Amino acid sequence: MQELNLQDILKNTTDLTEKKVWYVAIIGRPNAGKSTFINTLIWEKIAITSSVPQTTRNKILAMYNDEDSQIIFFDTPGIHESTKTFNSEINNQALSSLRDAEIVLYFIDSSRPTWAEEEFIADVLSKINTPVFRVYTKRDLYSAIEIPTWEDVFEISSFENSGFTPLIDAIKEKLPTGPILFPEDYYTKQDIFFRVSEIIREKLFENLKEELPHSVFVAVEEIEDDDKWMKRISAYIYTETESQKYIVIGKWGTLITKVGKAARIELEEIFWQKVFLSVRAKVRKNWRKDEWFIRKMLK
Repeated sequence: MQELNLQDILKNTTDLTEKKVWYVAIIGRPNAGKSTFINTLIWEKIAITSSVPQTTRNKILAMYNDEDSQIIFFDTPGIHESTKTFNSEINNQALSSLRDAEIVLYFIDSSRPTWAEEEFIADVLSKINTPVFRVYTKRDLYSAIEIPTWEDVFEISSFENSGFTPLIDAIKEKLPTGPILFPEDYYTKQDIFFRVSEIIREKLFENLKEELPHSVFVAVEEIEDDDKWMKRISAYIYTETESQKYIVIGKWGTLITKVGKAARIELEEIFWQKVFLSVRAKVRKNWRKDEWFIRKMLK
């Protein structure tokens, strides 16, 4: 599947049913539950999740369709204060989504105390005219903060799948009516190369934990279909240093083999095909300081 082009979709879409439709941005600090909400709402794994902060690096499009609406969500990277090139570009990815959105969902993790990032985000939101819904997440856990009772404040739990209906209904009330922007059976704008690289990166996060996950990125070089039963995929895990590369590989190749096996199993479930996955490690020195490279990677 190639990356979708909006003009091509509109040209080839004959069903121009009018619904409540437009873009909704989700922003918040790292680990606020944005990706988990998207995956639960769409009933598909659109965004990878991890307990490691800043797991999401790219702005991800996910389409929610029901009988009277097509809501196009931007799942954005977690916003945090930083002057580093890599982290600043991730923040730019998140904040750029505000320009295209009809509504902004400000996700706040109710299970964690308020930190400086919340003040930073609140300052950004005070400068836009877009309606903002404050969404308090992880309501299945003990609340570490006081939740206000203002209008446009919502409480959800993605674990319990609760609180979604009032939130979706409120979003619909503020969306304009118009022709759908994507076919109703589409649920993401990600191309296949991006989806594969994200699954591999998630498995790295699961196995590396806090050790060095932000020092690696995954590039899928080739995807081929031998026939309808087999998909061959070649991917590289890039690190900043040789020592990081050896950590990714693991003693006797055990870690990279474990990552590849876990990714292959999940990809077979996604594609409904057998998958032959080749994963290797390479070094690209100091890639997080290379502004051109980072922008190319996050586009």
